[in-house]
Amino acid sequence: MAVIPETRIPTPHINAPAGAFAETVLMPGDPLRAKFIADNYLENPVLVNNVRNVQGYTGTYHGKRVSVMASGMGCPSISIYSYELFNFYGVESIIRIGSAGAMTDKLKLKDIVLGMSAYTNSGVVRHYGFSGDMALCCSPDLLFRAIEEGRKLNCNVMAGPIFSSDSFYGESNDTKLLMQVGVLAVEMEAAALYLNAAIAGKKALAICSISDSLITGEALNAEERQEGFREMMKLGLALI
Repeated sequence: MAVIPETRIPTPHINAPAGAFAETVLMPGDPLRAKFIADNYLENPVLVNNVRNVQGYTGTYHGKRVSVMASGMGCPSISIYSYELFNFYGVESIIRIGSAGAMTDKLKLKDIVLGMSAYTNSGVVRHYGFSGDMALCCSPDLLFRAIEEGRKLNCNVMAGPIFSSDSFYGESNDTKLLMQVGVLAVEMEAAALYLNAAIAGKKALAICSISDSLITGEALNAEERQEGFREMMKLGLALI
């Protein structure tokens, strides 16, 4: 892991001046989704980062300052961006808003899962000196607030453990065991985000909209995903 002085702003991956980001950052994986949120939900959004087309914006939502920036795909990618935001840009909370595959019949397409903890098989955690698999935890206060705000928004929200996988394609014998111990959904970023937040003494939560189901084989198409994710985006914004 590269050692970067705290005074080094901009960083290798974020070309923004000090103070460019709000204390809370919403972090979708897709740069185009970051732009969609900025264009449709933020007042007076300003593009503050576009290195490698990983777009980041800062604006206001109902008068509160907030930023949104993409994380890219997978634990290695979100690990880089969340580390730099937490440690160099003074960001206090990162809320991941993304997609997940249901691992229980209790979750339907477009439902929202809140990652209370994140099991992982990612090698990223081993670079911090940990051995074996881990289950990293979110920030409890963000989780409790998300549950309450979800009720206010009449969202179909379920909180519980999720699984951050390092691979999108591939066969694994872990799936059945994960389902048996109550894992609700699989995605690819939350564990690295939670680890960086814990080490930096910051806050993090993954809010994921169900885009497909490992139980039924159902899946949303691109247009359905975009429209179905609006509740998730509103829930994330309600936490700033």
